[in-house]
Formats: sequence, structure tokens, C-alpha cells
Amino acid sequence: MASLKKTLLKKKYVAIKLKRIVTNHLEVKGQINGVKGRFILDTGASNSCVGIDLQEHFKLEVQESEIKAAGAGAIGMETLESKKNSLLLGEWKINSFSLVLFDLSHVNSALEQHKAKSVHGIIGADILEKGKAVIDYKKKIVYLKK
Repeated sequence: MASLKKTLLKKKYVAIKLKRIVTNHLEVKGQINGVKGRFILDTGASNSCVGIDLQEHFKLEVQESEIKAAGAGAIGMETLESKKNSLLLGEWKINSFSLVLFDLSHVNSALEQHKAKSVHGIIGADILEKGKAVIDYKKKIVYLKK
């Protein structure tokens, strides 16, 4: 029987390493618009997002957004939206994806209380769906289809 990895690589998936951090979240490193960042992989987040204070850091063009952010104990937060961004996770790349920007300070405060490093954002279900993601929790790898 072929391993999961061999089967997925044969089907043009790429393997991206994940790191389990002290809070039990899975962290993935990547690049938005060529700028490196650390992100939580969150299957329950509908949209990928970055901190609202990181517009310039990630070279984002932003506009007003109708989306209200909710999650991690915060509800109805104002957001901005940025379209046509590139994302690189390992060898997997998408050249035009949208991001939601909102105040991630409550997320990072919670991480820092547990002695975990703060993150730049969250990779959500939007990206996981586009990449037809398969997550191997035991080996801490997410596979995304090219």
C-alpha cells in the first residue's frame, strides 16, 4: 500500500511543513507578496487574514470591507480587505488571493501569555479549499495541490 505522501506527490501535491506550537495550534511559514511571515493554520477560519497593522509590511493595497470579523473571543470587529495578493507556502503558490485585515492583538496576546511567538496572520479555509488541502496531523504536514 502506497504511503499518503507518495500518493499525494504523484497527484501533484506539494508537502508543506507545519510546526505545533505550545498552544497546540499549527504554524506555517510563508510569504505574502514576497514578504516572510508566520501564520496559524486554521481550518475553522473562513478567510485568510493578517493583522491590520501589517498593511505596509506585506505591501498590501487595502479597501474598506463589509466583512465583520468574529472569532477567538472577539465579535464584530472592523476589517479592511486586500485583493490580488500572492501567497507562497513551501513550493505552493497562488498569484491572486484576497486577505482580510483586522486587529489580531487579542490572538497574539493569547499566544504570548502561553510563551508562544506572535503571528502575522491566519491561513484559513479559503486557501485550504483552493489547494484541495490534505492535513497529516501526525507528521505535521499540509499537502496542497499545484
